Amino acid sequence: MADRIAFNMIQVLVVMAFAPLASGVLSRLKELVQSKRGPSIFQPYRDLWKLFHKDEIVSEDSSWIFLFTPYMIFITPIFVTLLIPVLTNYPLFFAFMGDMIGGGFVLALGGFFATLAAIDTANPYGPMGASRTRMVGFLAEPVFMIVFFTVSFVAGSTIPYIVQEKWVTPVANFFMPSHVLLMLAFLMLILAEGGRIPVDNPTGHFELAMIDESKSLEYSGRGFALVKWGGFMKMFVLMSIFLNVLVTPWGLAAEVSAGDILLSIPQVLLKIFIFLLLLVVIESSLSKLRLFRISEFLGAAFIICVAAMIAQVFTY
Repeated sequence: MADRIAFNMIQVLVVMAFAPLASGVLSRLKELVQSKRGPSIFQPYRDLWKLFHKDEIVSEDSSWIFLFTPYMIFITPIFVTLLIPVLTNYPLFFAFMGDMIGGGFVLALGGFFATLAAIDTANPYGPMGASRTRMVGFLAEPVFMIVFFTVSFVAGSTIPYIVQEKWVTPVANFFMPSHVLLMLAFLMLILAEGGRIPVDNPTGHFELAMIDESKSLEYSGRGFALVKWGGFMKMFVLMSIFLNVLVTPWGLAAEVSAGDILLSIPQVLLKIFIFLLLLVVIESSLSKLRLFRISEFLGAAFIICVAAMIAQVFTY
């Protein structure tokens, strides 16, 4: 039991340590594709270090919600990390505390508080971006629900480790139409929840066009650092769920030993790097959608999920 608790903590440390690196690598690859030099892959670490050493300025119109929200955004991805396979393909100590639906609700809780904090400062741009973020959230949450319903229908459970064992491990199951459609829908969901193109442009700083970035306009210093770090970890957690649960358990530790855990870290990072290359191709091939077209994008993801469920019914 003590070993599994320690391994769970190692998973948390890996997510905290390498989530900014994944964001830095993605930004650098996009700049290289656009024939630009771009920032260093370690720039997110420098930004966090700088923000943690800056003074924090708080609006006099804000309440406790504004001060509490950065910690909520920072903690929610860490809590979900305790429930999902990041480095191991066997359940760890906290694996059965919650399932994939519970993890989705926990991640949504951080977004809910971020919306409240954006409204709390009396800045007109904050509520504007918060309303757009909630619109995307309201459209994405049904997709979340139908994805997890289809997963539970196929695997008989929504516990990530059981889903991985029932669905991905047999090679024949990987090419099932329902599985392929579900992976496509979850990929579209990652783009929406991570604020990536075509739903949002994370590098855009025009207030009237911001969606996800507008929630942190009023933050500075330590609060802004926690918000940025939490956003990095949320994206890393979503990628881990997609790759380790729905795509392939390759690279995960199969034995309960510290050696296997440490060996799995570079293999999992390699898998994430390959996924980042896919994101670069997507973001370099598409442009940001207009606001009223985002509903069509997520509506298409919902229809794909329904098609996956129908395909699974006819398969049986």
